[in-house]
Amino acid sequence: MGVRIQHEDFDVSSELAELRRGNPGVGAVVSFVGLVRDLNEGDEVSVMTLEHYPGMSEKALEQVVAQARERWDVVDVLVIHRIGDLRPTEQIVLVAVTSVHRGEAFTACEFVMDYLKTRAPFWKREQTQEGARWVDARQGDDLAAKRWEQ
Repeated sequence: MGVRIQHEDFDVSSELAELRRGNPGVGAVVSFVGLVRDLNEGDEVSVMTLEHYPGMSEKALEQVVAQARERWDVVDVLVIHRIGDLRPTEQIVLVAVTSVHRGEAFTACEFVMDYLKTRAPFWKREQTQEGARWVDARQGDDLAAKRWEQ
């Protein structure tokens, strides 16, 4: 199904149903949904603004999906990433993978999410009581992505 970057929210159930619709070979659907938290680094977050580099972000995500398809026997992969102003509890990202067996789907889904966090050009700015601040990349995200290097 591919990659979408959008302001609008998404319906996880509808997206998963569409991803597997009409394919009797799909034996597993694995998904990850990332949400805006109300706390980060001990501070309350009222709004998170997500920005991206149009064209480059889509290309980076498409490359990650292509790598997942090359590495694992998956039927389909979907990535939806939201941009704009988001509030705590709102959905940010959906990564969904279908495959014949669950193992391939779990692994590919984790890979896509790990690479998305480190390789796709998205920027996050949080609004806290202290003011606005940019969110730096987490060392844990870099370490998670490193384990996939061949």
